[in-house]
Amino acid sequence: MTRIKICGITRAEDALAAARSGADAIGLVFYPHSPRHVSTTQAEQLAEALPPFVSLVGLFVDAEAAFVREVLASVPLDLLQFHGDETPEYCAQFDRPYLKAIRVKAGVNLLQCAAAYRSAKGLLLDAHVEGIPGGTGTAFDWTLIPGQLPLPVILSGGLDAENVAAAIKQVRPYAVDVSSGVEASKGIKDAAKVAAFINEVKQIDLQLSR
Repeated sequence: MTRIKICGITRAEDALAAARSGADAIGLVFYPHSPRHVSTTQAEQLAEALPPFVSLVGLFVDAEAAFVREVLASVPLDLLQFHGDETPEYCAQFDRPYLKAIRVKAGVNLLQCAAAYRSAKGLLLDAHVEGIPGGTGTAFDWTLIPGQLPLPVILSGGLDAENVAAAIKQVRPYAVDVSSGVEASKGIKDAAKVAAFINEVKQIDLQLSR
């Protein structure tokens, strides 16, 4: 079954709506330049509101290691997600499982990326938009993904309820990650869009399992 992460959560009610609809994980953005950025205090409050069995993922972009540790001291993150130019050594230093985001475009060798970040729990594949590390709402060419990547694929970039079934059918990712595709406005989720997205994932999983 395809796992589902709802990223860019900024409000407790959105975290709870995602959990009620069946999300496996929610993502908190610790990148000050993002419209979905949360402070450590906000993140603590969101973590407290989250029900059990929903993973909490922290997203960072070329952050100082001391800042990541500061967040980890206050917020019970289950998984780290690195969206910048972090090295494998940087990513692995926090004694916490991590995902490495790769911005996909023609010429990016995903097999080499998987080999370099073999300590990662998976590769999060996002669209390459110049100067923007993620959250662009832009899809990329899924045919650029090799069929035999040695790490789990978390598919991101421009997903919504309209295209996620086609994405899963083509890519067969371990998980899908959505942010702008389920929003009312940047950082504010639309509960109906979240529910529709998750329903589409569950329906295509059911079809593919028959």
